[in-house]
Amino acid sequence: MKTSQSNDPCTTPSSQSPSAACDAVCDLVTVPARQGLEAVDILRRGAGEAVGPVLHRDDGGCGTGTLGFLVPAGTAACWDVPGSTCTKTDGRGLRLDPEQPSPVPPVEGSDWLLPPGEADLATDPVVLRRALGEAARLIAAADSCR
Repeated sequence: MKTSQSNDPCTTPSSQSPSAACDAVCDLVTVPARQGLEAVDILRRGAGEAVGPVLHRDDGGCGTGTLGFLVPAGTAACWDVPGSTCTKTDGRGLRLDPEQPSPVPPVEGSDWLLPPGEADLATDPVVLRRALGEAARLIAAADSCR
């Protein structure tokens, strides 16, 4: 798994913070479960780098599932990290209200790894890009030792 290191990384759309930008709608960055779990660990260990809600979808076991990171709306327009996709949702099922209890996951067959209410409202796409890159490097290093 390789990720790109762009000289002009995608920044949070508009001047809003990631959590404010997600009050209305969010986009969804989807990655393989192994890389996503590493990225969640990296984000949770980071100093001041918060991770927003994360969906987990198991595609039959053996680590073949995916993780979906909620990011501010507009991220999909400039997301270019190889091995991942960013879906523009236009609010279809991804409206989050921090005052509401954890909603039913918006994607059929998925469950919350980090539910809304236990996480920030959205993950900063610049921070997520960095964490996914580090996760890919860690996985490549671990795989080369086999």
